[in-house]
Amino acid sequence: MNNEFTCMASKVWYDGKLVDESEAKVPILNHSLQYGSGIFEGIRAYSTGSGLSVFRLSDHVRRFLNTARIYRMNIGRTEDEISGAILDTVRANGPEECYIRPFAFFNSESVSLVTDGMKVSLAVMTMKMGGYFQEKVEKGIRCKVSSWKRINSSILPVEAKASGNYLNSILGSMDARTSGYDEAIFTSGEGYVAEGAGQNIFIVKNGEIVTPGAESAILMGITRDSVIKIARDRGFNVTERLILRDEVYSADEVFFAGTAAEITPIVSVDGIKIADGKPGKITREILGEYSSAVHGKNEKYRQWLYSV
Repeated sequence: MNNEFTCMASKVWYDGKLVDESEAKVPILNHSLQYGSGIFEGIRAYSTGSGLSVFRLSDHVRRFLNTARIYRMNIGRTEDEISGAILDTVRANGPEECYIRPFAFFNSESVSLVTDGMKVSLAVMTMKMGGYFQEKVEKGIRCKVSSWKRINSSILPVEAKASGNYLNSILGSMDARTSGYDEAIFTSGEGYVAEGAGQNIFIVKNGEIVTPGAESAILMGITRDSVIKIARDRGFNVTERLILRDEVYSADEVFFAGTAAEITPIVSVDGIKIADGKPGKITREILGEYSSAVHGKNEKYRQWLYSV
């Protein structure tokens, strides 16, 4: 499965300047390395008819700053300054499509759990990346409902994209892959369907598109929001509500949505074939419209693109 992120950056934006990737180093006792206290975003830049464009840049940067606020992390930079750092990094590393990772962290060698007064550093990197499930998108992927439950806001803030949150995702993904599946699906503590290891989930039943809402302890994904808007513009009824596990088994179609995964059809869950076991018509339609949007082929969604 081609879901590896390969660093393509000759330059990394690090605390206000572009440096060679080899210079962007931290000590082994770095607080965020030791405790998973870093925060990040995942953003994509796509080729369009007018050059490279970053998809929904301002939305990603705002979420990044909201995560910083939740973790009381003073980045000391405005939304415009962070957006500028992202654009500078993409420009410095060439014209290829890329995955972009802004990352803020407590740049201290203290192993104290008290972060008061610690320096906060900001880095921006670009990576070469195709589709997360690239060679399987055409035929769809096989998923397993994880025995690990999705974290909730009484444990860790699920609205924050913090490094430590993703240990939950890693455990579920490990479990799925060692069991012969492509990816995990998490359920909430109450047993409702939540999301994938790093993707939001949608089901289709009788022409209606359904996705879990905030009450299911999900990250309110930016790709998820894009899919909802695109689907409604296409005339589909989209409902956000609690989803029972067995509703996934009996769905007509199931798919993931996320920055890395983009739109990925799911053709079986727990060994149960979804409908005829092939990507469904509505999933393919949404995938096609999403691809057109990110590549600047649909004027309706041009406001989502920020030209590099």
